[in-house]
Amino acid sequence: MTLSVAQIDRETDQLVGEWLTLTEVARRLGLSAGRAKQLLKDRKLIGVRRGGGEPQIPAVFLSDGDVLKGLPGTLTVLLDAGYDDVESLRWLFTPDDSLPGSPVEAIVAGRHTEVKRRAQALAF
Repeated sequence: MTLSVAQIDRETDQLVGEWLTLTEVARRLGLSAGRAKQLLKDRKLIGVRRGGGEPQIPAVFLSDGDVLKGLPGTLTVLLDAGYDDVESLRWLFTPDDSLPGSPVEAIVAGRHTEVKRRAQALAF
């Protein structure tokens, strides 16, 4: 399976804020570059191209030297709902008054089950 990484649009890029290169992700997680790339292939993380170069991942997806708890399951649910990587990023980072905040902020706050439930509803 080859790694396919989408090019991000400016609006979604601005929603995310801080980005990390795949090399920086590997360093922060204490992994080889190949293992970090495998996290993208396995959809434990999602990354996009921002103006060329290596894939970049939202910095908030990493916490305490690991992938943010609840993120991989949410990414799987979004993929199952038909969302591509850019659409998933847009959904995760768009503020939702009913949460409040964005879905990714809710995941950071430990409310990943609630976010996953909302993502499951997108498929219907």
